[in-house]
Amino acid sequence: MKIEEFLQPANVVIELRAGDKEAALRELAGRAGTTLNWDTQVLLQALYEREELGSTGLGDGIAIPHVRLLGIDRPFGILARLKRPIEFAAVDGRPVDVLFLLVLPREAKGSSQLNALACVARRLRDEPTVKAIRQASDAEAAYHAIISR
Repeated sequence: MKIEEFLQPANVVIELRAGDKEAALRELAGRAGTTLNWDTQVLLQALYEREELGSTGLGDGIAIPHVRLLGIDRPFGILARLKRPIEFAAVDGRPVDVLFLLVLPREAKGSSQLNALACVARRLRDEPTVKAIRQASDAEAAYHAIISR
């Protein structure tokens, strides 16, 4: 699976303003809800419940908040670079400035949800990719940084 299969250029945001983890999740849930025509509160509650199981902050300033929902038929993503890093309870304790929201089908056919999550995690573990996202002058440059290589 390739990131461009579930991330569209219109769903890349740079300089996102969020004062804390909850605000970041609220903003991402709102954007996803609008794009997917999905109830934002249901999406946000699912994100909060997933975070209660353990932070999706991977370390090195990266987080991949993700949820599985009934009624979603294919993975959907939003890449966001924050204007200022926020506390996210990441495994290394460092603040997060790059987030990739994944909304996945609860009843996945095959291994699409695992493939999507693994694909994003691989790309965001690649230092040159993350550096390019952090230095991107606009959303288009950030999009090309995550889909290329």
